[in-house]
Amino acid sequence: MGTGEYISVTNQNELVQSEVSLERTMLARFPAAEEAELAEYFCGYGADPGTAARMAAAVSKDPDTALRLHTREELGLDPAELPSPVLAGVASLFAFSLGALVPLLPYLLGWPVLAASVGITAVALITGGMVVGRLTGRPVLRSGLRQLLLGAVAVAITFGVGSLIGHHAG
Repeated sequence: MGTGEYISVTNQNELVQSEVSLERTMLARFPAAEEAELAEYFCGYGADPGTAARMAAAVSKDPDTALRLHTREELGLDPAELPSPVLAGVASLFAFSLGALVPLLPYLLGWPVLAASVGITAVALITGGMVVGRLTGRPVLRSGLRQLLLGAVAVAITFGVGSLIGHHAG
């Protein structure tokens, strides 16, 4: 999972860098058109056309600033603030590893009871969802129940696939 997250974030960052490179090329090849785009952005933020044109001209004098503004407006992000693939991969590794331990806790403690594993997992899913809801300002109970539902779907699919494989392997 950590490797997958690393690859995902790396690919996303490379896509963004490709888009930034394209924008850099556009700024070099079509400076007047790109300056006019900047003026439109400034008008969209409430500047009158004359002020917007002067602001666009001032910004266009510094290619790095112009690129940063175009990238923010067109891509909705700042290429200097891209996520770290290594950090994302390590965080994913630890999160999935810890999450995988939750259903195993009863067995690790010597309680070979499926109901205990299901109960602990359900509580962990609801709690995790509620914490995310609290952090994001979304309805806490709704977030917890959504996490529980998605976890139940994942368990059902995993059980179904395992049952199919088990029936065919015997």
